[in-house]
Amino acid sequence: MPGRLQAGLHLVATPIGNMRDITLRAIDTLKTADLVACEDTRHSGMLLKHHGIHSRLISLNEHNEAVRIPQLLDHMRQGGSVALISDAGMPTVSDPGQRLVGATVAAGLHVEGIPGASAVLTALAASGLPTTPFYFGGFLPHKKGARTTELDAALQRDCTSVFFESPYRLVDTLAILAGAAPERRVVVARELTKKFEEFRRGTASILLSHFQTKAPKGEITLLISPSDPPKWLVW
Repeated sequence: MPGRLQAGLHLVATPIGNMRDITLRAIDTLKTADLVACEDTRHSGMLLKHHGIHSRLISLNEHNEAVRIPQLLDHMRQGGSVALISDAGMPTVSDPGQRLVGATVAAGLHVEGIPGASAVLTALAASGLPTTPFYFGGFLPHKKGARTTELDAALQRDCTSVFFESPYRLVDTLAILAGAAPERRVVVARELTKKFEEFRRGTASILLSHFQTKAPKGEITLLISPSDPPKWLVW
């Protein structure tokens, strides 16, 4: 049985799809934390139940993070431990928690990360595109103008660019890419670690045609190849 956690904030990576993609250390941390702060208590409750964890859950999301921070800091100052998780993957990465981490550091309290599943690294490693260096831009903007600007920058970048995208905007995004650089290599990684996981690789124009005829579903990670790809990239 793991011992008592050090007072402070513990950032715990959770599965991005497959419930078994969680480390032993992460399970131990969640079991022994005084509080588990999460985006959605119902969603995270299912994960904890699956792994036999009975720790107290409290919500921390984009709507209440500012209110929660003083409460959690007080708890940690009094010797308490807080485990922070998101709905999937590493907390704070395109998810709530950045302000809490910053406030905890500023207060001189302990912060540590417990690594695990990452949609960004999973998609990048299996994409077939150059992996070092790479650029991660989080979720692409909702507005077409801002999205076009972001995609234009990716097309000029001399490294692989990685973004999260909604299935409802993917076709429009691929149309922007196909219009600007139809032969650029693109990868759509869909439903990572889940039953219907798919890596769809091809040029921007080919992927546009595919998803115009087969509407995309699920969570999507989009990867765009560098402007000057290495010679070994032959697909």
